[in-house]
Amino acid sequence: MSYVLDFGEIDRTQGALVGGKGANLGELARVAGVSVLPGFCVSTAAFTRALADAPELDGLLDGLTRLAPEDRDGIAVRSARVRQTIETLTVPAEVAEAILAAHARLGVDDAYAVRSSATAEDLPTASFAGQQDTYLNIVGSAAILAHFRRCWASLFTERAVTYRLRNGFGHTAIRMAVVVQRMVFPRAAGILMTADPVSSDRRVVSIDAGFGLGEALVSGLVNADNYRVRDGVVVDRSVATKKLAVEAAPGGGTRERALAGPERDAPVLTDDEVLGLARLGRRIEAHFGSPQDIEWCLDGDAPWIVQSRPITTLFPIPAAADDGPHVYISVGHQQMMTDAMKPLGISFWQRTSSAPMRDAARAATPP
Repeated sequence: MSYVLDFGEIDRTQGALVGGKGANLGELARVAGVSVLPGFCVSTAAFTRALADAPELDGLLDGLTRLAPEDRDGIAVRSARVRQTIETLTVPAEVAEAILAAHARLGVDDAYAVRSSATAEDLPTASFAGQQDTYLNIVGSAAILAHFRRCWASLFTERAVTYRLRNGFGHTAIRMAVVVQRMVFPRAAGILMTADPVSSDRRVVSIDAGFGLGEALVSGLVNADNYRVRDGVVVDRSVATKKLAVEAAPGGGTRERALAGPERDAPVLTDDEVLGLARLGRRIEAHFGSPQDIEWCLDGDAPWIVQSRPITTLFPIPAAADDGPHVYISVGHQQMMTDAMKPLGISFWQRTSSAPMRDAARAATPP
C-alpha cells in the first residue's frame, strides 16, 4: 500500500490515489520547460487507513448526507463534529513513518506548503476551487503531521459540504490526499487563464498578478493587476492599487504587509514577464488538451507553476466531425446582445429558460 508518492511517481491518471491537485502536479512535473517545486503526496490510502480507526464517522457522514444545502445551521453543527473527530485522530504509525521519511528526503529544515487534494477536485466539470484548505510556510516534522490532519478535516468545511450537496457529490465517495511541497517566497504570484474567463475567447490569455504570495489573490484579499495577451502581444493591462501583500511570517505561517508609496501603484509584471507567462500557459494548455486555470509564482527570472486545472466556466465549443470552419447562430446577437454573456448570466439563463433555449446556449460559441 502506497501511503506516500513523490511527484515523479505520479501522472494525471492517478486522481483516485492522489486527488486532482496531486495528479495535475505530477503531470506538470513531466512537461518540458515547466518548473514545479519539489514535493510528495500523502495518498488517499493514508486517509482511508486513518479513518478506519474512527467508526463513529459513519453515522456523522450519514447525517450530513441527509441535510439540504440550505440548512446552514445543520451543516455547521454536523460538519464541525466531523472535523473535530478527524483532527484528533491518532495517525497510524505506518502512515506517520512514511510521511516523516519523505519529509526528511526533501529537507526537514525547509518550509513547506501543505495542500489539500481531494479526489473530486480540479475536474473538467467541477473545480472545487477553494473548497478545501491549504497551509503555507509550515516548518518542522510535528507541524507537517498536524497540518496534513487539518487538510484531511477540511474536506468537511461548511463550504465544501454545501458545494457537494448542491452538485450531487456524496460525502463518503470522496477521499482526501495531501500535497506537501517546498515553499518559495516569491516577489509576485497570481493566476493565469489560457482563455478569457469573461468572454470565453480562447485566443486571449488573461493574467492576474499581485506582490508576494498568491494567497492574497486566490482568497480575494487584494485587487490584482490584469494583463491580456493575444497572439503574442500584450493588448491590454490594468494596474490596480494594491493595499497589501501576503508574505511568509518568521517561524511559520503567513502575515499581511501593508504596501505604501509607489509600490501600491507599481505594475507587478513587465511586458517580457507577461509574455513569458503567456507562452508557458499555452505550453501547459497544449499538454493537457484544454484551456487551463494556472496558479504561478515568480521567484527570480523563472516562474514556478503550483497548480493547473481545467477552466470549467467557459462557453463550450460543440463537437464537430471535422476541422473545417463552422458557423454557429448566436441568439444573443439576434436580440441585439452583442457582448458575450458572463458566466453568471449563462448560469441564470440555463436555469430559467425553456429546454430548447438551454440546449442552444450550451452549443453556442462567443463571437
